[in-house]
Amino acid sequence: MSDVLNPPHSAEGNTGLPTQPSGKVIAVTSGKGGVGKTFVSANLAAAMAKRGQRVLVLDADLGLANLDVVLNLYPKITLHDVFTGKAKLEEAIIRAPGGFSVLLAGSGMVEYSRLTPEVRGDFLRIMNGLVPHYDVVILDTGAGISDVVLFAVSLAAEVMVVATPEPTSLTDAYATIKVLVGQQKRQTIRLVINQTARLGDGRAITTQLQQVLDRFVTTDTGKHVKLVHMGDIPADPAVRQAIMRRQLLLQAMPGSPAALAISQLAVKVEETVGLKAE
Repeated sequence: MSDVLNPPHSAEGNTGLPTQPSGKVIAVTSGKGGVGKTFVSANLAAAMAKRGQRVLVLDADLGLANLDVVLNLYPKITLHDVFTGKAKLEEAIIRAPGGFSVLLAGSGMVEYSRLTPEVRGDFLRIMNGLVPHYDVVILDTGAGISDVVLFAVSLAAEVMVVATPEPTSLTDAYATIKVLVGQQKRQTIRLVINQTARLGDGRAITTQLQQVLDRFVTTDTGKHVKLVHMGDIPADPAVRQAIMRRQLLLQAMPGSPAALAISQLAVKVEETVGLKAE
């Protein structure tokens, strides 16, 4: 197993469990829904698995999980069963199309939409059971800044915000980044711009957001947060086709512009967390 990442911003709790999971944990999050966060998580995992990494995606959107829909999976055992003790963790992990593993949450888990001490403890127990066995764990979080979303993000060494060029998405992305800096003392946030119309749009958007953050947001040590542009995913008809077919884009149309962009993103993510392709 690769070297341990222990983020200083991990959540605290009186669970008796370590709150800094080892391994490579990446949270994929967004300020608002509908920007392609789960699409990015699933296809990024497929791209990294193709490059020889042992990858697991955990559906951390406990209230409105839809990773199963994107992957066309019908799990008999979900995270809910593990939380309630009806099944063991290893029984809930299934192989997804694309060669990576998934732990699905199941939709409508209303009792897990609030961060109670029980949910916090269950989540930590699951994470500590998972991370030693994978090169990277991707947390596909919910959108927004609810306490459950922020807790899930706090368990990750790296956080990647997905946004689109739309003003509402960028406004919500800014608000999310501001909270992550203020509450979790994040000094670096990674940004992926989905559905771009022109080459270079994402880098220009990242620069604009950086300028706003430099003006209005600083860490508790007085430093500015650093936005890292991880890449653009172009607007591509192939994406909608794959989603409607409930297929991974990287399997259905690996040569499409969006699929090639995600493959490039996978390389950058591996570099970020110090992984090497086999």
